[in-house]
Amino acid sequence: MPRPMKWRRVCCLPECNKFGPLDSTSDDKNYVNMTVDEYETIRLIDLEGLTQEECAKQMNVARTTIQGIYIEARKKLAESLVNGKVLIIEGGEYRLCRGLGEGCGHGCRRHEHGKCFTDNKNRCK
Repeated sequence: MPRPMKWRRVCCLPECNKFGPLDSTSDDKNYVNMTVDEYETIRLIDLEGLTQEECAKQMNVARTTIQGIYIEARKKLAESLVNGKVLIIEGGEYRLCRGLGEGCGHGCRRHEHGKCFTDNKNRCK
């Protein structure tokens, strides 16, 4: 019997889930799909400055899992930028953090007026 899947904890969904060239067309060959958990990994490591270990703890998975997710997410970002493809963020194996909007104590961003945010010390405002 396979090991049960461990859901990745995500603090909030992206405000915009589609990025790309302004003159892009909507054909199936001209887009890259990034999952919400890949997006969250990029946000935590590259934007918030967390280590892979800290990111893993916050997302409730192993560091090696984060490392794999992070590598795939960066490949997708590079493909979108270099090849001029539309990046669409959707799907994945995640659950939204239960503390969304209330400061769950995991360094999560809070949701206020449709936007997620933290202060400079990753504390919920």
